[in-house]
Amino acid sequence: MWKQFLGKISQKSLKSGSGGRGSPLQKSPPSCGANGAKAELRASPPPQASAVAAAPGSETREDVFLRKLNVCCVVFDFAAERGRDSPDVERKRQVLVSLVDCVSGAEEPLTEAMISACVRMFAINLFRVFPPKLHSGGATDEDEPFFDPSWYHLQVVYELLLRFVMSPVVDVKVARKYMDNSFISRLLDLFDSDDPRERECLKAVLHRIYGKFMGNRSFIRKAVSNIFYRFVFEADHYNGIAELLEVFGSVISGFAKPLKEEHKLFLWKALIPLHKPKTVGVYLPQLTYCITQFIEKEPKLTGTVIRGLLKYWPVTNSQKEMMFLGELEEVLELTEMADFQKCVVPLFRRIAQCLNSSHFQVAERALFLWNNKHLFDLISQNRQVILPIIYPALERNARWHWNQSVLNVTMNVRKMFFDMDERLLLTCETNFQAEEKRRAASEERRRLVWERLERNAAFQSVTGDIGFAVPPTSAPLVAPAMT
Repeated sequence: MWKQFLGKISQKSLKSGSGGRGSPLQKSPPSCGANGAKAELRASPPPQASAVAAAPGSETREDVFLRKLNVCCVVFDFAAERGRDSPDVERKRQVLVSLVDCVSGAEEPLTEAMISACVRMFAINLFRVFPPKLHSGGATDEDEPFFDPSWYHLQVVYELLLRFVMSPVVDVKVARKYMDNSFISRLLDLFDSDDPRERECLKAVLHRIYGKFMGNRSFIRKAVSNIFYRFVFEADHYNGIAELLEVFGSVISGFAKPLKEEHKLFLWKALIPLHKPKTVGVYLPQLTYCITQFIEKEPKLTGTVIRGLLKYWPVTNSQKEMMFLGELEEVLELTEMADFQKCVVPLFRRIAQCLNSSHFQVAERALFLWNNKHLFDLISQNRQVILPIIYPALERNARWHWNQSVLNVTMNVRKMFFDMDERLLLTCETNFQAEEKRRAASEERRRLVWERLERNAAFQSVTGDIGFAVPPTSAPLVAPAMT
């Protein structure tokens, strides 16, 4: 009887277990694995564990954030997959956008694991080797810009990086452990990108990093200096020079007075040699701004700048010479009298050569320096030194220059000097005429010498081979060995 009772109880328990919610025989809903296949019943997790995983709010904020970052660590080949055709590409972009919103609106500080994962994701997506075929030598302003097909994702990654650096919930001390000098160095290498959109984003990111990570400032300055060195003395091509100079324009404006010796060396060894490359016109406005910022901080540096300009002054490139004259005028506007007097002689020797340039735009641009009021005042106070240097150039232009516009402006400059100091102008004119007579007499003597040599050579009959007799030497050609 007890056996029958116990058997009925066991049958009821089995029947109730087959329809109960907590039964171990219950079939769990199908789940998609990495390959998208449905998991079999025997592979399903225990009922309690699956219930906890499916419960809302069971994942922590850090877990969700890290899971999204892992999704974004997958890099796609846009050239092979044709951009946005793949659904995984669009999914990654949507996850990146959600991360941007998450970092922008975060109120709680990011944990060290979250910061480390962010930096890892930035490195995976951004740091890459540029194809060498994109660097065509002799790039100019007329070259069509290259647009990276992966910009569909890179744009959002750069936006996330910018928000990450600017966010107040990111601890600087923790972030510096992962955004170290190696990370910054590889980030600076990206300035060589052919895509101008990427260089603009990098410019904003570098500016924020320099402002927030104060411990890395010295390294950033040295790394940028090394980029300039390689560009000037080795590569002669680098895409991001203008953007780097634009960042450093604001950096230099924040230098404290008096300037440190390190900053002065940056001016002399890194900035001034940037006048040497033939593509200086691409970044000259930014370079001029940086140099003028140095002069405004310390006016005594004008002599250093002018000597540097004269050192790298172009000889055969007329367009570049006009750029130099424009920059020289901006520098001279900030020059004080004492510094101007130290470099007045070599400076106006170069200007005199520009006045006599056969390229009429170079000669005209040099003559327009007298239209600058500050420079005119400097010249008028030092006319005793300047006029004897440039008067021969003015006189040659007035006599022999082929361009009428240059001739008219030359006459106006002569009239300025005549009104300024008539006696000095007449003295310079007398000296010029005497020098011209001496030069003409010297040329005549040289012509007569050559004519005499030609007549003597014509009367001498040349027969056989002409050789040079080598006198015998008393000493042997090879010294005897010492014994």
